[in-house]
Amino acid sequence: MHEIADIACNFTSDRFDNDLDEVIDRAIANHITKFGLICSRLRDIDKLLDIYNRYSKNMFFTIGVHPHHANEINAKYLEKLKEVINKNNPHAIGETGLDFFRNLSTYEEQMYAFEEQIKIAIDTNKPLFLHQRDSHEDFIKILRKYSSDISKAVVHCFTGTQSQLDDYLELDCYIGVTGWICDEKRNVELRKTIKNIPLSKLMIETDCPYLIPKNLLDKPKNNRNEPSYLNHIVTEISILLDTDEEDIRNESFKNTLSFFQSVN
Repeated sequence: MHEIADIACNFTSDRFDNDLDEVIDRAIANHITKFGLICSRLRDIDKLLDIYNRYSKNMFFTIGVHPHHANEINAKYLEKLKEVINKNNPHAIGETGLDFFRNLSTYEEQMYAFEEQIKIAIDTNKPLFLHQRDSHEDFIKILRKYSSDISKAVVHCFTGTQSQLDDYLELDCYIGVTGWICDEKRNVELRKTIKNIPLSKLMIETDCPYLIPKNLLDKPKNNRNEPSYLNHIVTEISILLDTDEEDIRNESFKNTLSFFQSVN
């Protein structure tokens, strides 16, 4: 069984405070050997770097500001963000993007934060780790504006339509698929669309501790998602794509290494 990578792990969540070692050991025992450690705001940076330094052989990490926290960004914050990025040399910039589903930050705050972080990614020649929810038109418009200068990008937790997928692939984006794919009642469109994601652009993720697969048979009492469930997601993707699991494991792993390991 080929090893695989979970590109989105929110290990700074307090839901992993008491047993992160066991979570990672359990994942590695189940052939998940690489983890994307995702940053959502500067407030978490010390905790994130501590985790990364403990597990650096198995992790890639990002630095950025999630659209939910875009309201924290001003000129001073941006300077600090650039300073932290230059000092710590992350593997990607993000999680950044737009989220109009919850609108925890205003439209203007989100647009500003997104564009400024794209500029940082371009200036540092780093990949972008992207978030988009209920905001595709504005999101793709901004990406197109900067597309010629963006080195690489992954649209994480893709849940969109064929038209949205076409837009992302046109810009040469990688596509991250989560356990959301396992909910056949609420994901009719996504389960059709996934068939048209080229293996050369596919990455896989849990987005743990969130988005535990709906059809997971042995769910934990706390309903916490974790990387060891990535095998379940691969099986579901394999069925939908009518493709051998080993091909999905091999290609997605290769894509992940290529995407994140370009850091100097």
